[in-house]
Amino acid sequence: MNHLFKKNAKLVLSNGITFTGYSFGAMGSTVGEIVFNTGMTGYQEVISDPSYFGQIITFTYPEIGNTGINFEDSESDNSVRGIIVRNFSNNNSNWRSKLNFNQWLIEKNIIGLYGIDTRALVKILRSNGSMNGVITSEKNDLDSCLEIISNTPNMQGLNLAKDVSTKKNYIFKATTMTDFDVREKIHKNINKFRVVAIDFGIKKSILNRLASHGCEILVLPSNSSFEDVLSHDPDGIFFSNGPGDPSSVLDGINLAKLLINYGKIPMFGICLGHQIFGLALGGKTYKLPFGHRGLNHPCGMNNNNIEITSQNHGFAIDPNSLSTELVEITHLNLNDKTVAGLKLINKPIFSVQYHPEASPGPHDSDYLFEKFVSLMLERC
Repeated sequence: MNHLFKKNAKLVLSNGITFTGYSFGAMGSTVGEIVFNTGMTGYQEVISDPSYFGQIITFTYPEIGNTGINFEDSESDNSVRGIIVRNFSNNNSNWRSKLNFNQWLIEKNIIGLYGIDTRALVKILRSNGSMNGVITSEKNDLDSCLEIISNTPNMQGLNLAKDVSTKKNYIFKATTMTDFDVREKIHKNINKFRVVAIDFGIKKSILNRLASHGCEILVLPSNSSFEDVLSHDPDGIFFSNGPGDPSSVLDGINLAKLLINYGKIPMFGICLGHQIFGLALGGKTYKLPFGHRGLNHPCGMNNNNIEITSQNHGFAIDPNSLSTELVEITHLNLNDKTVAGLKLINKPIFSVQYHPEASPGPHDSDYLFEKFVSLMLERC
């Protein structure tokens, strides 16, 4: 990458630490929570994942953009506030590439910063926790940047799911599976399972995996009522991933409480949906210092198997807040022993903290979609 003659952009953290570098993508200023992702692939899916809404992503992999952008892999129309990389490639080379990475960022109005020491930045975030920051290519001095940050709310307490959720019901139309995805359609039932998916920031790849397992999916807004959900006579109910603080998603928590008490319909939650289940069961969540964001997080199961999982979250469920009479902890993150999976006792309801659709990531956890379908089959 040919550097500009003079560094023309910078990152300012809320603690005043400043990194100077070069601007790419859209120009201007952006503010958000600075987080880091350790994945080595899948930057298009990461940037378009609604769970990152309100955040600026630091990629630990040293060069981003090599494979360009295609028209199939974006997870949503939402995007991050900005991205930070050590270097980026303008020379995209991949048989699926249709667009230059930098041009895509400009079209999406995503502000980028490159040429800084991303390793040093990640060490700061690991030691001090994720914090708000500003990327700017404008002539903002330190004081003005710190003022922008001070006027920006912290992630704790924010309900961002309402900002990324669909505003109206829609039936998901499954896309054609691409040749490189070896996962096959599992169920070839004549009568599809009717699944209501509550959208807190759902990823397209999750919907595709549900469809590939024989589900017909109706997506509903995050503020849908108990009556709204049951009016569609679902065979199963899915609570999706999403951004922000789970404890602030009151509509989702109240809906989960009512559906759990109803207890007759199989339910499956992932990521934010998993945390909402925990809160609906009387549990509490807390903010992790720097979160789990990457493709190689090991999770252990009660049968002593280990899954390598894709994860993206900044909050976790407090295990001591859960009633052992209501719920069983089925998975733990083996890096820090945080709760990674739950199962209700005597009810067809379960959830995981990680992303079994694995876009991007390993396919170890794809069986969870099969488990959801099996619960629906038992109810038929």
